[in-house]
Amino acid sequence: MFNPIQLLPGAIAEILASATETGALTLSDRYGLMAAALDDTLEEDDRRAVNRILRAVKRGRIQVATA
Repeated sequence: MFNPIQLLPGAIAEILASATETGALTLSDRYGLMAAALDDTLEEDDRRAVNRILRAVKRGRIQVATA
């Protein structure tokens, strides 16, 4: 019925590095974060990195691209 969403190894670290450098989350970054949120086997380091990204968005340090 549904295809499982697979997160690429090292994707969260790459999203964190890119978002920190550019100050923005792209659409593909958002899809990667969605896949991470749905992944029950996410490593603790990756989970902390996702939380750092979300806190930065909440504080306005990282903008979310709309297109």
